[in-house]
Amino acid sequence: MVQRIPAQERGALWPLFGDTQETMVWSCLQGRMGEVLADRGENAACALALLGDFGFFGGDACSPGAGELLGYVAGLPAGRILTGGREWLARLEAYFGDRVKAVTRYAICKGTEFDRGKLEKLAGALPEGFVMRQIDRELYGQCLESGWAADFVSCFGGWEPYERWGLGFVALKDGALAAGASSYTAYEGGIEIEVDTKEEFRRQGLAAACGARLILACLDRGLYPSWDAANLASVGLAEKLGYTPGEEYRCLVLA
Repeated sequence: MVQRIPAQERGALWPLFGDTQETMVWSCLQGRMGEVLADRGENAACALALLGDFGFFGGDACSPGAGELLGYVAGLPAGRILTGGREWLARLEAYFGDRVKAVTRYAICKGTEFDRGKLEKLAGALPEGFVMRQIDRELYGQCLESGWAADFVSCFGGWEPYERWGLGFVALKDGALAAGASSYTAYEGGIEIEVDTKEEFRRQGLAAACGARLILACLDRGLYPSWDAANLASVGLAEKLGYTPGEEYRCLVLA
């Protein structure tokens, strides 16, 4: 029987996810964010880590509990991005059929040694009329209300957790949000970066400036700024900031 695993008990499920480099799985298993479902707790054969828009399957895709996990996912809202090993992807496609659509994402290598001088230049290259600010309680609320910038803070569930574990910077134009880079999620020792720019302000270097400032702030705090790209434009921005592209991988989006 599938059950929701308390935060303090999730550590026992690490073996089901192998040597995953998905920091959102780390956040879930460390008990810091998200939720984890498994078929039999400490003796689980399969598990599902859910955080933000993502769902990560681990363990045996053919185990009895796997069907229950798929049934749980069937009740989730459209747009959830699902991934796992080959067996899980095949099981998902067989179970959901036309209700899932395949997409490609792009891993970015970890362990980057950043060029602080280059990042300082990028961070200081805001166009005239824009100002950069670290996300505080007021800007946290503005991000949530904006719609397009909500993912800068929404996974934390409140200002207090974001203040404790999150970190982000936004570019403002006449006091309004124009672009930003923030922690989509946080794990012990790092964050997963979310970057976006409001459509009318794109192609002005705002995302690069905010991303650079966020990376510098992470380095100052001893945090690693992890990056995973949804498209090739994101890969290009990551390279500009000093990252090295990794391999592309396949996900399924729930319709």
